[in-house]
Amino acid sequence: MATQHGLHGFHVGGRFNWHARTEMATTARAGTQAAVGTREAAIATLRVGTGFIFFWAFLDKTFGLGYSTPSARAWIHGGSPTKGFLSSVDVGPFQSMFHAWAGKQWADWLFMIGLAGIGAALILGIGMRIATAAGVLLVALMWFAVFPPARHTATGTATGSTNPFLDEHVLEALVLVALAAFGVGSRLGLGSMWQRIPVVKRHQALR
Repeated sequence: MATQHGLHGFHVGGRFNWHARTEMATTARAGTQAAVGTREAAIATLRVGTGFIFFWAFLDKTFGLGYSTPSARAWIHGGSPTKGFLSSVDVGPFQSMFHAWAGKQWADWLFMIGLAGIGAALILGIGMRIATAAGVLLVALMWFAVFPPARHTATGTATGSTNPFLDEHVLEALVLVALAAFGVGSRLGLGSMWQRIPVVKRHQALR
């Protein structure tokens, strides 16, 4: 009888421990999934916000919404999206190159297609690899145009640079690299649908 009682207690205790471990494992999995979901949602929000920065610049320069671009200088009214900025570059090692590009039709089109394409892709969560690579290239060119390491312009006046290493262009590039690494186009976006398209399945660079 004592032996049977001991065996009974063992089985009851074993079942209790098994259920407890199962519940603990389930709780741990739920906590991990919640943490992953929160992280992905946060990165997706960052993706959409970054995309809106690019797309808003496209809209403002195209229609002259009165923020950085007045209506009279809008692209649809004959203004050049690149002339004012690139022609005023007076720092860095590529001044002559930027001056040569300023106002050129091909430069205007590439710049505006870049802003619209990068912005739309990030907002929708599609073509993330191409969009982030193009975005890094664009902000890198803009960094060289403003060239934060320079303390004086070509005419000797102070540039007003506050940090020779980090500025908004570098931070935007870092964000784009992070978005490419995490690839969260399916959260708050159309990434899952996009990746099911046959041509996208065949070509990894289009994801």
